[in-house]
Amino acid sequence: MPSTVTVERVPVELTLPLRSAVLRDGGPAGMPGDDDPATVHLAARTADGRIACVARLSPAPCPWRPEARAPWQLRGMATDPAVRGSGAGRALVRDGLARVAARGGDLVWCDARETAVGFYERMGFTVVAGPYDKPGIGRHRGMVTDLGGR
Repeated sequence: MPSTVTVERVPVELTLPLRSAVLRDGGPAGMPGDDDPATVHLAARTADGRIACVARLSPAPCPWRPEARAPWQLRGMATDPAVRGSGAGRALVRDGLARVAARGGDLVWCDARETAVGFYERMGFTVVAGPYDKPGIGRHRGMVTDLGGR
């Protein structure tokens, strides 16, 4: 486990190399909404400054909880395989959820790859849909976490 993991808001360009390598097998990693001013891009860095994990959060209606007053979507989360299990992903999600709550968000949702469902469950997310295929990406499950108590 790295001795120190820091999470910071970063420009989208710093997230793309890891998103490409981990999520798109080296292919294009940009997504619609990346340049939206409301979108928050985060990076978790190891003590030596290396980016270990990235994700983006953006306001977006939740397909499974249409009653949510201020839902946000977690998307594009990628962790360097060399540091999985080190706490970088946990730190990034905790920080991201706190940032969304501070902005008045009441729910965060994601399309979680089946291989990541356990991680998100440990972070307080609940499976609400799936499994379903995302073309060219694979099997996913819809997950949500309520921010009311944060």
